[in-house]
Amino acid sequence: MVIGVARVEIHFPESGSLKSKRHFLKRIKDRIQNRFNVSVAEVDHNDLWQRTTLGVAVVANEQQFANQVLSQVADFISREPGIQLLDYSMEYY
Repeated sequence: MVIGVARVEIHFPESGSLKSKRHFLKRIKDRIQNRFNVSVAEVDHNDLWQRTTLGVAVVANEQQFANQVLSQVADFISREPGIQLLDYSMEYY
């Protein structure tokens, strides 16, 4: 069993308040969970209007599959309109 964890830093340039950020964040989290069947949570920058860090976790039989899923999640986020992917990193346990 392999647990893959990605840390994804995101910028919401159009967000002008925490309420607006929460709207963008809920939409992207729901879409990621539904499309990739992974766990997603906001793990840092909770009180900033235009920035957040998401933690994404997947459990798999092989590290290669976990890597593939997490890479697809990062690609998906980078293509979302109104969202800029700043950085991401992956770890495996």
